[in-house]
Amino acid sequence: MTDISLIDRLLDVIEHDIVPKTEDGVGDGNKLFGAAILRKSDHSLVLAETNNETENPLWHGEVHCLKRFYEMPKAERVDTKDAIFLATHEPCSLCLSAITWTGFDNFYYLFSHEDSRDSFAIPHDLKILKEVFTLEPGGYNAENAYWKSYSLRRLVRDLPEAERNRLEARIKTIADKYDSLSADYQDGKADNDIPLN
Repeated sequence: MTDISLIDRLLDVIEHDIVPKTEDGVGDGNKLFGAAILRKSDHSLVLAETNNETENPLWHGEVHCLKRFYEMPKAERVDTKDAIFLATHEPCSLCLSAITWTGFDNFYYLFSHEDSRDSFAIPHDLKILKEVFTLEPGGYNAENAYWKSYSLRRLVRDLPEAERNRLEARIKTIADKYDSLSADYQDGKADNDIPLN
């Protein structure tokens, strides 16, 4: 059974913790991808971060979040098996590997690879999966021995109508914000030196 309170909490984290950092990041020329780590026990936020490719092209939202996570004092970190990993966008191959290597057994995401390509004009995730790994869209194993992934939009689609409508309205508000951030990024991307902008 889908935990509606968890979906609401993850959308809260995107809206109130990741988006403000992403606004600053996009202002600095970075892409609009972000991530967060929450405790499974009470869904409290451990850390939220955003893309920082202008510093290092490896600092995708998820990888930059993991970098910051491991810079925290060990006493402040949660064991990754006791954590929820949240990505605003379906993780690329780099980020899928980082999530795997750090021991998370799950991740949730809002926007799909197709959304990254079609809505945000960032096609690299799908192109790399196809060119390097010969995978079609959705071709990676979304549930495997390491982790299980969850599309928030798919979870919402399976809910009773009243909850589905309410959460889809929340997602639309967030998507509208990301559309605006995407336009800002696209307008300024020629000014940065990110290899795959």
